[in-house]
Amino acid sequence: MDLESRNASLQSELDNATPSSLSKRNQDPSSWLPRKPSRHTLESHREMINCIAFHPRFSSIASGSDDCAIKIWDWELGELEQTIKGHTRAVKSLDYGGPRGATLLASCSSDLTIKLWDPSDQYKNIRTLSGHDHSVSAVRFVSSGAGGSQSSANLLVSASADKTLRIWDTTTGYCLKALRGHVDWVRDVCPSLDGQFVLSAGSDHTARLWDISVPNPENKLILIGHENAVGCCTFAPPSAYVHLATMAGLKKPPPASSSAEFLATGSRDKTIRLWDGRGICFKTLIGHDNWVSSLVFHPGGKYLLSCADDRTIRCWDLAQEGKCVKVLTDAHTHFVTCLRWAPGIQKDSGATNGNGTQEQGSENDGALKKSIGPAETHDTQIRCVIATGSVDTTLRIWAN
Repeated sequence: MDLESRNASLQSELDNATPSSLSKRNQDPSSWLPRKPSRHTLESHREMINCIAFHPRFSSIASGSDDCAIKIWDWELGELEQTIKGHTRAVKSLDYGGPRGATLLASCSSDLTIKLWDPSDQYKNIRTLSGHDHSVSAVRFVSSGAGGSQSSANLLVSASADKTLRIWDTTTGYCLKALRGHVDWVRDVCPSLDGQFVLSAGSDHTARLWDISVPNPENKLILIGHENAVGCCTFAPPSAYVHLATMAGLKKPPPASSSAEFLATGSRDKTIRLWDGRGICFKTLIGHDNWVSSLVFHPGGKYLLSCADDRTIRCWDLAQEGKCVKVLTDAHTHFVTCLRWAPGIQKDSGATNGNGTQEQGSENDGALKKSIGPAETHDTQIRCVIATGSVDTTLRIWAN
């Protein structure tokens, strides 16, 4: 009986690996979901990995850890390229972005600082931003377009255990605004695609939506419903509006040009909640057995992916009322702390920068395009690559 069941599982693996099924999978990147085994398991950190960020153009990925180091890897080859040292305590969050043609890497740490690194100059530390008076838990570049100001491509938003969010000018290093409203640790922050809004998540069991396009940023919405700390939050991309509008009971989806129409939050209460732009929770996704640590929408718009302290990655189908259609059990040997999707590639002139602007193609783009399916709708090809980090000190690349 053991041999029969082993034979059946091997046969099923073979069936799934036939050229015809692989070509089908490649034909539609918008339906691609990660599957075991991971393409690479990257090991070099000495302690848990807290955060990861993909370079917007090249096959580089950065990881930050409790060991105070940032490591830069080539995710295509599965090789370590560089170790960056500068923080004196745990690195909590990373993000690539900045003005067109001048991509930077931002990092934040329990040492109360945010640091900016220049990838084009051996990741030299070009600026350190100080102002928070407690651990800085999340940092994100804000897309250009906020408030109609071109200089906003230089904006950065951070979240901290000091209960505030801060908006920074990366060219001067000055803190432009402090956003106060949370009454406990602010765990995560996510800017909208157009840079007009910021979504924050806190240990006070709430998420908050801020309009940062006005001179005095205001707290537009408070999302109340979770029964424990909210650890992660994200905006739904316009490609998901059609599915989310149906779930929310709307007759037609909002226009793709409109931002902050739908939001998602993940919590230590083990649930994920989906909200509309009025702050109404229209769906609670239940399935994880432990704290939800990270969320990402599939660029194709049909799925939401989540990871948690139950060591799983879960894929929720938004076209089926948020049904959990895939679970990668034991994705890591310990808590899965972070999840990111590789940015898409622009069809015509290279790739998208972290802030959504186009950059010119490079000789490296050819190598990247090999791993991508045929052209997608809109102007971007979906890259079928995600990465996860874990308390087990490994970084895993899941790719087509």
